Amino acid sequence: MVDMEVNIVISRDTIKPAADRSLLHAHQKPCNLCIFDQLIPATYVPVIFFYSIVDPNFNVPKTLVHLKTSLSHTLTHYYPFSGRIKNNLYIHDFDAGVPYLEARVECRMFELLELREIELLNRFIPFHPFRKETESPDQLPLMAFQVSVFACGGISVGISLSHKIFDMETANTFFKSWASVFRRDHKAAITSNPNICQASSTFPASDNLPQKYLAFMESMWFEEKKYVTRRFAFDAKAINTLREKAKSDLVPNPTRVETLTCFLWKHATFASRHGGTSRRASVIAQAMNLRRRLKPPMPDDSIGNLFWWATAVYNPTDEAETTYKLCDLLKLLHESLNGLEHDQFLDTLCGEEGRRVFFEYLDQLLEGMDSLDPTPEIYAFTSWVNILDEVDFGWGKPFWIGVMGKVGPAFRNLTVFVKTQRGNGIEAWVTMDEKQMSIMEKDPQFLAFASPNPRILHV
Repeated sequence: MVDMEVNIVISRDTIKPAADRSLLHAHQKPCNLCIFDQLIPATYVPVIFFYSIVDPNFNVPKTLVHLKTSLSHTLTHYYPFSGRIKNNLYIHDFDAGVPYLEARVECRMFELLELREIELLNRFIPFHPFRKETESPDQLPLMAFQVSVFACGGISVGISLSHKIFDMETANTFFKSWASVFRRDHKAAITSNPNICQASSTFPASDNLPQKYLAFMESMWFEEKKYVTRRFAFDAKAINTLREKAKSDLVPNPTRVETLTCFLWKHATFASRHGGTSRRASVIAQAMNLRRRLKPPMPDDSIGNLFWWATAVYNPTDEAETTYKLCDLLKLLHESLNGLEHDQFLDTLCGEEGRRVFFEYLDQLLEGMDSLDPTPEIYAFTSWVNILDEVDFGWGKPFWIGVMGKVGPAFRNLTVFVKTQRGNGIEAWVTMDEKQMSIMEKDPQFLAFASPNPRILHV
């Protein structure tokens, strides 16, 4: 790895809401978590926006000051994000603030991108990504920022988001609002005020959440292994070819993300089995945004972890492994999606009575996982494809969106999908066991469609 100097030479700060402190304490009660927030372990999700600055009159000092002041004003509307979680039930202490770092990078942005060493990306975010946080959640900030200024133009904005309150839809709502405030686009900023309470009122938290559910969720998220993260790109042609292979009578028009999800699931499982690393059953867990699936739909600006997992099991016999097709996996995934949406199942989870239904559902999941011996491998997938790329501070859309260099040592298999820099392709940021990854990276059937860590073009 090439050594790159990223020095925190400008400032370390804590940004707090700009509103009068007495107003915060007088009018804003603790913000309750929803049941999905409660169940998610404490860990930080990373995202890094890279902006190429070509304006010769770009004023760096003025820009850095305005980023902080606009963030402070944005936090006035999103005051829970400046607080701390108490007893895994609610957010309070809204005046605690968020860590904010400013860094100077002693190279030009395109020189960093030319290296294509994604391990370097962790130097551009405040906290290590997807690490199992052992510090008391009451002490952990809910978000943190690092703004890095490159030599000869270019800025990156790296954010670490606590998964205890943020899913990526929540993050996207906040990012766009902050960018609007920075641009002094008051109309956009006013119309993007968040819906703070709807998640907790629709899916209320439990005052006495059974420990078995917390332990189960932690086991689903973390498993001690030596993980690596790799970036693969799929261009439009490759995706369209795979979609044709994935079609069936049951799924006549698979989406791009569904298709790539099952393609990666298939090859990850193949690498595990044929590399001798495991003979365990393979479970897919695809993050599913609940907002638009509810009846009536919940607003997109509702904050909190309003997603759940669509799960399916792939455990073919040795004889069937070579004949199991991509369309077969798409059928499994759609059966899972349809099961969650069948007969308004999601709507039965709402309210106080819905919490009892949800616990019964979790008990079924526990029984199902216990029935699989040995414990199955779990592959999680989440898509950021239709979000994040509209975060414009007035410098244009992000030139490139980076995810992460290396996850914490215990985080399970995860794939994050984002749009490619150009064209209509998709990048897959894949975290997997190191031995398993080395097998998949050499699989010619996988490489026929996936381009490993392609060059990032600079403007």
